[in-house]
Amino acid sequence: MLDKSKVRQSFSVACLSYDAVAELQRTVGRELLGRIAADKLTGTVLDIGCGTGFLTAELLAWTGSKYMLALDIALPMLQTTRSKLVDASNVTYLCADAELLPLANHAVDHVFSNLALQWCENLKAVFTDIRRILKPGGQLVFSTFGPHTLHELKGAWATVDDYSHVNEFYSQEQLDCFLKKAGFRQIKIESTLHRPVYGSVQALMRELKHIGAHNVTAGRNRRITTKTQMQSMITAYDAYSIQGRIPATFEVIMITAQA
Repeated sequence: MLDKSKVRQSFSVACLSYDAVAELQRTVGRELLGRIAADKLTGTVLDIGCGTGFLTAELLAWTGSKYMLALDIALPMLQTTRSKLVDASNVTYLCADAELLPLANHAVDHVFSNLALQWCENLKAVFTDIRRILKPGGQLVFSTFGPHTLHELKGAWATVDDYSHVNEFYSQEQLDCFLKKAGFRQIKIESTLHRPVYGSVQALMRELKHIGAHNVTAGRNRRITTKTQMQSMITAYDAYSIQGRIPATFEVIMITAQA
């Protein structure tokens, strides 16, 4: 179970460091854009979990008449996006939870979300709400993390204690089921593995913190991790090292679906 207050706090703190380390997010965002036809991107477009505005800016740069809605749960993230797009007159900024969309029925033509919906607890309800705000025939295009994400880190921590140190993510099968129950059709799902490498486990942990993606589950250890526990985890993680470099797996699931 996710602690939503921790999600909001985590991304609020990360707003200043996010852009410097969010290479995976940008790579996935570009791949996400490749799944739509530019000439069909018209009307009202909602970017859920806009973060610091990378995808919002990319969508605005595409030709065609459109009205953007940039939504994020963390106000500092939203303010960062607004400062980057200060000259854009066709953007409205919404500080809101993706699980409580403040929009009317059939108000949106397209919904995009890049590596943000994994921070939602009840995705079945989220998809039902997105289906509600989409116009008939409207499109949902999003990416999220899959269950193989950070399996090395999860395995290393499992040698130390039984607490949850890594967030849990839904599988392709679960996402497909949720979307169908919400009334979506023409669902296309693709999963890819990204395996960036790091100079050390500490470097990986710092990056996760800087992008606000560290553990926010309610089942996490609420006590301060000791130096001994941290060193035990690092030693266990070394078993995954490749030529002195530390790999980390990110399973990225990309989905397009029609309302």
